[in-house]
Amino acid sequence: MKLSKRAENVQASPIRKLMPFANNAKKKGTHIYHLNIGQPDIETPKEMLNVYKNFAEKVLAYGPSQGLELYRNNLVKYYQKHQIEIKADDIIVTTAGSEAIVFALLTACDEGDEVIIPEPFYTNYNGFATMTGVKIVPLTTYAENGFALPSSEKISKLITPRTRAIMLCNPGNPTGAVYPKSEIERICEIAIANNLFVVSDEVYREFVYDGMVHTSILDIAGMEDLAIMVDSISKRYSACGARIGCLISKNKTFISAAIKFAQARLCPPTIDQFAANAAIDIEEKYFKTIIAEYDKRRNVVFEELQKVDDIICIKPTGAFYIIAKLPIENADDFAKWMLEEYSLNGETVMFAPAAGFYATPNVGKNEVRFAYILNENDLRKAMHIFREGLKTYQNRINT
Repeated sequence: MKLSKRAENVQASPIRKLMPFANNAKKKGTHIYHLNIGQPDIETPKEMLNVYKNFAEKVLAYGPSQGLELYRNNLVKYYQKHQIEIKADDIIVTTAGSEAIVFALLTACDEGDEVIIPEPFYTNYNGFATMTGVKIVPLTTYAENGFALPSSEKISKLITPRTRAIMLCNPGNPTGAVYPKSEIERICEIAIANNLFVVSDEVYREFVYDGMVHTSILDIAGMEDLAIMVDSISKRYSACGARIGCLISKNKTFISAAIKFAQARLCPPTIDQFAANAAIDIEEKYFKTIIAEYDKRRNVVFEELQKVDDIICIKPTGAFYIIAKLPIENADDFAKWMLEEYSLNGETVMFAPAAGFYATPNVGKNEVRFAYILNENDLRKAMHIFREGLKTYQNRINT
């Protein structure tokens, strides 16, 4: 039986493909420090968990396709705290940020249309593009300058008659880069000049460091018809299993069209919306504490990486990821070797080879991404094991 080209071409997760090697290592008794995936160890707020514990309805019913009105109204208040002025009707609650991205692509693009995305990018963008028949046009950024955006001239050269949007992740996964307002405005100037949507993935909004300030695409004047924002509660509240996100645009025609896709999947998870709603009014000290913790973890990982000879790594200013260019040729081989053959006192480290975050072939092959989602003590152990493993691996391939 023949499968669809879509099924044949969709990318397998470059992060999860290493899990069989990790599972085999665990069966041998090796303890693994998981720095490969953005699953925080921060506790989910009790305000959310109490919703699940105390849910008293006898029927868990369908909700509105656009999302619960209660939740959308409270989201308006949340965004107002971040100087983002929207209305409840500008919001479609989605089944996580993933569905929001799919809806954005389905609504903005026809099959064969193009979307320009700075690479390295969140690897699932590849899968979403394949599912929707959209072609990703990669805009390569580099570790040497902290993955800063290229010149406007280089970006404009990628625009063709099939280009429908520019897509950003700010703060960035996997890079941790934060685009200042001037850079967001520069992208918007290009979008306005070429009548392109800008899809902005802003799920790490709270996680910025070193005095950086996050700028939302919805905060840029003149972008009312072109700005599309994607969001999610997964990382904000350390609630990755509560699949609630949203798609936001002030373009009423866009939202009206996207709602039809929302209707086709009936509704986002009802009880998870109640849980997400309960977290909106969490005291500010929650985020101050969490951000301070991630900042400390970021410093630990960066400082440990600086002890590696010939490494290229600029300190990231957002999210909870860091990419390092290593003095080796094949990070994928190194990652597998760390799981299959190496341990230090019965322990090893799992990280994500970064080539899977690029669309351009053979780029990023000597780069790795770490998610600093473990406590400080475990991070120091993990990074020590990583450095010792890298030395052993280098000696092995050089002899």
